[in-house]
Order: sequence, then structure tokens, then C-alpha cells
Amino acid sequence: MSFRQRLVGRVHDIWQTPGLISTLLLPLSWLVWLFVVLKRKRWQKQPPARPAQVPVIVVGNLVVGGTGKTPVVIALVKGLQALGRRPGVISRGYGAQPAGAEARAGLAPLDPALFGDEPSLIASATGVPVAVHPKRALALNTLLRQWPETDVVISDDGLQHLALARDIEVVVQDARGLGNGRLLPAGPLREPRSRLNTVDLIITNATAADTREAVTNPHRHKPVPGMPAHVPQLRMQLQPVSCTHLQTGEVIPWARWRQRFATARIGAVAAIGQPERFFGMLRRLGVTLDVTLALPDHDTYHNPPFDKLDTALILVTDKDAVKCLPTTDARLWSVQVSPRFSDEQWVDRLLRQLQSRSPT
Repeated sequence: MSFRQRLVGRVHDIWQTPGLISTLLLPLSWLVWLFVVLKRKRWQKQPPARPAQVPVIVVGNLVVGGTGKTPVVIALVKGLQALGRRPGVISRGYGAQPAGAEARAGLAPLDPALFGDEPSLIASATGVPVAVHPKRALALNTLLRQWPETDVVISDDGLQHLALARDIEVVVQDARGLGNGRLLPAGPLREPRSRLNTVDLIITNATAADTREAVTNPHRHKPVPGMPAHVPQLRMQLQPVSCTHLQTGEVIPWARWRQRFATARIGAVAAIGQPERFFGMLRRLGVTLDVTLALPDHDTYHNPPFDKLDTALILVTDKDAVKCLPTTDARLWSVQVSPRFSDEQWVDRLLRQLQSRSPT
């Protein structure tokens, strides 16, 4: 593990409890609190203009670091498609080359260098149009101008981007919850925890142990402690469904892949917000990882790290796979995961809520 990764891990450990270092940083957190309050008051006085009469669902998080938003966005898009809607996705396009004054928009396959790894993955997984720009309203306008049949837009991230009008807000968190409950830099929060009182749904991306009962017995599902009682909650668990050989495009169901390579030496690489979540998922499912390599989130893979791994096979996330293509390394396989939710009807419920608020 690199020095940067060790440092990031140490910071997240500090943010889990109100310890000495966190307490010493509290004065800086008060400045962040003041900035957040003034920013929100500004937009309350002058609400953002809605560029189009198409409802917007924002999927974001309150804490710094990956929580599993992208699988939720993909599941939401597919759920809306199954219900007869025609969704599109907008995003900041983190890690992509600057878009300039015009937003970029397109259909899969998208170049992750121009669109970002997460938007490229979403486009590939769903087939819907995707537009990216730091100013989400510009991305929204471009998306609707090129695909006017779009009847609902999902914003991948953007909970704190108040310049974008929205109808529904979904917060995705993981097993860390809200950490020590403090704002940056004393804690992991981008906004005060009271912000959860105003969102429409909280999804917890929990570990297998935390989620097993909630998923198998949804009627016995208990809300995560510390969350506002009036806001609906559900849990999800990410499960592998298949593996894709990046060189040939061969797709194998997960169970068959495990049987086929049961005795192989396997390594894993991840450039996501919480790499250990990916490695831990594989280990819990019986995969013996001889070596793992955690890279910074949104790493470009311009300098492929795979030569550092002396293994017969290398597993990567789907998010990283879009940046590895094309490849001549026959060892590379990407793992496709699918979230399993404690409430399988959550998209239908969200859509009904959206329809009650929007004329469309």
C-alpha cells in the first residue's frame, strides 16, 4: 500500500471517533459550517431556475469518500427503464479533461478521459444518454437538447450542488455511517448531519454481515441507528454476478468463473473510494487474493500498474475496467456487481413520490 493510501486510511480512522486530533481541528470545521449555512441561505433567497420541466433525482452522499453511489445510479436507471420511463444521467465528470463552456454528452461507449470513469461505466451499463459538466444545469440542458424524449434525469452526485434544481434527493452511505458526526476537516461530513432531515431516501451500502438479515428478511429490516426516523431507509449489498475477460470480451457467470479458476493465483487492483470494500467482498466469497493493489480514486491508469502483480489472473472493478481498454494483458478480468436491496420495490415507490411532486 502506498504512502498516500496509508494516509487516507489513517484520516478515515481519525474521522470515525471524536478523538484528540479531530477535536483540535474543530475550529476549522466551524468555518466550514459557516460557509455551508451561508451558501444554503443564498440559494434559499434565490432558488435555482429550472431549465426544463423534466424531474431531477439527485443521488449523492454526505461523507467524503466512495459510498457506492454508482451502483445505486445504475440500479435506479434500470428500474426506471423497467417502469417505462426514459431516463438520462448528468454528472460532474470527475477526473475527465475540462469540458470548457459546453457540456459533453453521448451514448456508450464513452471515453473515460473525456467523460470520467463513472459516467462512462453508467453509460455502458444502462445504454442511456449521459452528459457531464461541473455546472450540472449546463449538462442538463445539453442532455435534453440532444435527447428531448428524456422524461426523468438522474444526477450522479451533486447533493451539495445547489445550483441544480431537484425534485428527489437520495443519500447513499456505507458502513461508516456519519463517522464522528463532525464536518470537514474534523470529520467526514460535507454538510451538517441535520441535512439528512430534508432528503427523501437513505440507502446504506453495508457489509455482508450487516446486510444479510435485512436482505433475506426485508419485513424485519431495522433502520440504521442515528438516522432521522421520518426518512425512509433501506439497505443494499453488492454481489458479483459475472466476470468479463477484458482482452476477449468473454463474460462468465460468477459461480462458473470461481469454479474455473479455483486454484489460480489471483491478484486484485482497485482505484475506487474504498478499495478494501472490493477486496473484502472477494475474500468473503472465498477468493484467495495473493496480492492486492489499492490506487487513488479515479486513477487514470495512464501508467498501468499490472506489471507489479506476479499472478495468473487480475481482478478489477467495472469502474476501472473502462480505463483499461483496449488491453493486451490476458490476465485482466473485471467483476460485475449488482446491488441487492432490502426493499425490491424502492424504485417504484420513488417514482410514485416523484410523480406526486412533478407535473410530468
